[in-house]
Amino acid sequence: MDDAAAKRTLHGSLVTARETLLWKLEGLSEYDVRRPLTPTGTNLLGLVKHLACIEGGYLGFVVGRPIPGPMPWDDEDAGPDDDLWATAEESRADVLALYARATAHADATVEALPLNAVGEVPWWPEERRRPTLHTLLVHVLAEVSRHLGHADVLREGLDGAAGLRREVSNLTRDGDADRAAHREQVERAARQAAGLA
Repeated sequence: MDDAAAKRTLHGSLVTARETLLWKLEGLSEYDVRRPLTPTGTNLLGLVKHLACIEGGYLGFVVGRPIPGPMPWDDEDAGPDDDLWATAEESRADVLALYARATAHADATVEALPLNAVGEVPWWPEERRRPTLHTLLVHVLAEVSRHLGHADVLREGLDGAAGLRREVSNLTRDGDADRAAHREQVERAARQAAGLA
């Protein structure tokens, strides 16, 4: 595979993952997109804000193309996890606009630079500190995919909505009754294996 094809493949997967992430927020109340859904405070809107920082950092700052406009890390009063949640003063539209700005800038970086362009990640260990755009694209795709998995689980826990993409659910169980029967089958097997049945 030549560099152009590799770049298209990586970037195409990134774009698809981004679209699916945003889909996971659709139709939810303001409270549900913001509220902590795990003991560590993980929430859907916070995942989007965090990934805006990931893309703005790795596909912007790191490769010498700082993203125009303010980013959460520019606030001198920002705490270490402030990119993982939205304050009451930050609207959903604000966070989605930040994400749109960061991803558009990342897309422009991917378009402008060759895969062998070298960046510098000051917070990585010295031996890995100067990755190529190719490595950075893989890293960002892994980050987005990891957090998309979180979003999948959070959304399913909120209202049962599940699926791979808007147009292709990729679910093998058809309907609530079929999914409930499958869940019960898995529960029985777990209880039997643990000696609880």
